[in-house]
Amino acid sequence: MNKYIIIAILSLGSMPSALGQEVLSKSDAVSIALENNFDIRAATIDQEVAENNAGLLNSGYLPTVNGSAAGNYSVSNSNLSYSSGADTTINGANSYGANAQVQLNYTVFDGMGRLYDYKILQVNYQLSELQARTVMENTLINLFTGYYEIARLTENELNQKQTLDISRDRLQRAKYSYDYGQNTNLDVLNAEVDYNTDSISYLTIQQQLRNEKRNLNLMMGRDVSVEFEVDTTLVFDGLLYNTLAENAQAYNATLLQERSRLTSSHYGIRTAQSAIIPKIGINGSYGYNYNHNAPGNFLSEINSTTATVGASLSWNIFDGGKSNIQRQNSRLAYENQQVTLEKAELTLETQLQNAWTIYQTALFVMQAEAKNLQTNERNFDRSQEQYQLGQITSIEFRQAQFNLLNANLNYNQAKYSAKQAELALLQLSGTLLQASF
Repeated sequence: MNKYIIIAILSLGSMPSALGQEVLSKSDAVSIALENNFDIRAATIDQEVAENNAGLLNSGYLPTVNGSAAGNYSVSNSNLSYSSGADTTINGANSYGANAQVQLNYTVFDGMGRLYDYKILQVNYQLSELQARTVMENTLINLFTGYYEIARLTENELNQKQTLDISRDRLQRAKYSYDYGQNTNLDVLNAEVDYNTDSISYLTIQQQLRNEKRNLNLMMGRDVSVEFEVDTTLVFDGLLYNTLAENAQAYNATLLQERSRLTSSHYGIRTAQSAIIPKIGINGSYGYNYNHNAPGNFLSEINSTTATVGASLSWNIFDGGKSNIQRQNSRLAYENQQVTLEKAELTLETQLQNAWTIYQTALFVMQAEAKNLQTNERNFDRSQEQYQLGQITSIEFRQAQFNLLNANLNYNQAKYSAKQAELALLQLSGTLLQASF
């Protein structure tokens, strides 16, 4: 079983996983995701629909023009009797006619309901922009969660490979020492067990790394089999809480959406009030009529044109109380949205303070893990020297090796967790799309 594990690791190590692969920069990952991500593409389509709805053609401000036309044809047989006593028979008499009309209607005044309906449509378009921005921000958060996980696993793979190399050297050293009678077979077996353990860990990290790369490709909307490496460089912004809090009040997407909904509810009240205001409309039409009568009629042809103009006034004096209920409900909807906005403001403040605490803790942990890593590096270097001189046992050396590996893994986890905590703060402040990653 141990031979198979070693062979598998050697095979994986020989695969060209890191040779000739593109380095996917953070900016390139953002550009690809914003262009191809399925959620963003769907949100963009919804935004285009809202933009169409908010246009002048859907506002009700333009007149309506309708046209109609008709034609007829008939054949008749007639027996005509005159007062003089003469009779006439007409067979196959043709008659036909045609008419056309164009009608225009325009609402001059509808109690301002049309105006506020149009404003609601424009607010809905603003909402769609904010919703699309929210989708983009969530996509970027998920994108960098995956990107930084790949970066963490990439560094962990390197650390695990170094640990595996050390364990391989230790195994060879134990075998040589055993051959020369300097130690027992137990030392060889312990070294082999540790080497196999490290081999399994290395294999597991490589598997996780490949899976995360496929997941990131899917998130970017491209072929999941595309191979790439990532940039493991991290740059932290010097965030200030007061600046974040000010930006959050001005730019947070969720808060802006609730404010837009409150504005829409206010316009909804005005729309409901317009139902009791008189409405004025004008109309006009122009028509043409032609008839060709069959023989025997007094007039053989008739041509006529008709032009009409008119005005209308309508007033909803009483509709059974329906308009009154609509006005009451619109006011209640506005009050409800005020409550929702207050909740959103308090929720944002809570989320921002919690995220700031997480960020500060993450920075402290990262600094502490960095110091811990330096200590473990010095401890391992000294332990390695003592082990080569035979001053410590293989168990003590293995513990130093294990401590160094854990220190590396913990530091990697800490620094990428701190970066993700920073991105969470930027999203809450509404400045994520302008951030440097």
